[in-house]
Amino acid sequence: MQRRGNIINLGIKELRSLWRDKVLLLFVFFAFTGLIYVVASATSIELNNAPIAIVDHDQSQLSKRIINAFYEPYFKTPDSISLSDIDSAMDNGRYTFVLNIPPYFERDVLAAKQPTIQVNIDATRMSQAFIGDNYIQTIINGEVNEFVQGYRTVYSLPIKQSAHIMFNPNMTSVWFGSVMELMNVITMISIILTGAAVIREREHGTLEHLLVMPLSPFEIVMAKIWANGLVILLLTAFSLFIVIEGLLQVPIHGSPGLFLFGVAIHLFATTSLGILLGTQARTMPQLGLLMILILLPLQMLSGGVTPRESMPEVVQNIMLLAPTTHFVKFAQAILYRGAGWDVVWPYFLALTVIGSVFFTVALMRFRKSVAQG
Repeated sequence: MQRRGNIINLGIKELRSLWRDKVLLLFVFFAFTGLIYVVASATSIELNNAPIAIVDHDQSQLSKRIINAFYEPYFKTPDSISLSDIDSAMDNGRYTFVLNIPPYFERDVLAAKQPTIQVNIDATRMSQAFIGDNYIQTIINGEVNEFVQGYRTVYSLPIKQSAHIMFNPNMTSVWFGSVMELMNVITMISIILTGAAVIREREHGTLEHLLVMPLSPFEIVMAKIWANGLVILLLTAFSLFIVIEGLLQVPIHGSPGLFLFGVAIHLFATTSLGILLGTQARTMPQLGLLMILILLPLQMLSGGVTPRESMPEVVQNIMLLAPTTHFVKFAQAILYRGAGWDVVWPYFLALTVIGSVFFTVALMRFRKSVAQG
């Protein structure tokens, strides 16, 4: 009972310390609200209002049809420019695509000479460049075929492909981006808060005050874990219901309670990792450098950015030791596919084991750091 009381009181002290740090508190709140909203709504994997210009040397009926085929919301209204303006316009970033229709284009098409339209693409805008190239080819081919044949037709294949898109039928990028960003923020903030808590104790000299009290390193570590984990768990619930489901209108198919329970297990692992990094780093800049080395692989290779199946098998096996891999799996299963306990319990078990290992190592490292201090 005495140990439990010490852990609760120390946790309350952590909450008060976090409350007094207004800058960090504001950053954490923004990460769970504004950052998720901005990333989900501003980042799009679809082509949207791409700037395009056309050099029309032909001035024919066919070239006019091609120009009028580019319209919103995929492309902006095409600008007509001269051949000499292409390089300067592309260098200044005014256009992502510039089409150069050669002279006598319509005449050569009708004569079956297969003329060429030059498409200049600004590949520094990588996502739009890749998607837009396919859109442009489809638009030009459709307009040319319709002009030659006098009507638009589609070649029927001898087989019929019926695609059924599940869980996100309209392929809305906001549905995917918002949940993935929430998972990234949970992992990032949990490591930052606990690591900063350890460094703050050392910089302010309050760690020595705790050590002269009848407190064990276990009690100090557990207090930091539950206090910071509670803050993140509450902000996660707020972000899930208010920002994602409310403002962004993302449907939640599974049980929010089951998801938050899994988040709590995940926080046990990541907060322990944060304490471990906090004992390794002596200052906040050092913690930031360690975060870059640890956080980027955890997020990039967990399956949230690209499917794990597309990675080398050795990377997949190594990332099974990371908590974010199992976190992404059960989060997608619950929030996207409405999975229940019978599906996600192996991920919860794996997170519990990984968290226990992280906690044990962090506690040993904390005791060693205290002894050296």
